[in-house]
Amino acid sequence: MNFGSPEFVLAIVALSTGGWLVNNWIRARHGYSLEDEWGGKTERSDSAETKALKAENRELHDKLDTMQDRMVVLEKIVTDRGYSLRDEIEALRDKPTASEAGTPLNIKDRERI
Repeated sequence: MNFGSPEFVLAIVALSTGGWLVNNWIRARHGYSLEDEWGGKTERSDSAETKALKAENRELHDKLDTMQDRMVVLEKIVTDRGYSLRDEIEALRDKPTASEAGTPLNIKDRERI
């Protein structure tokens, strides 16, 4: 194979051009900016559908942040030393008879740990 032949040079040029075209096609398909032949960038304009998806994504992120904040508050409540599931269970065990069903438990009157 003669590396200086015109066929070899044309094959390299064709492969390079084909690779550049495939690269730009993949970038365009996935929404990335495209490169022109001088190394500059061509930004893709957002369609109405893209803008709607971005707005929905922003809304869902805000909702997720709110839920995470609520989860932190709930974790603090549950792990707080004043909240004691053990005391509530013991209050149910201390109930003397079934005739007192419907009587509220005096959990607040008991000493909290």
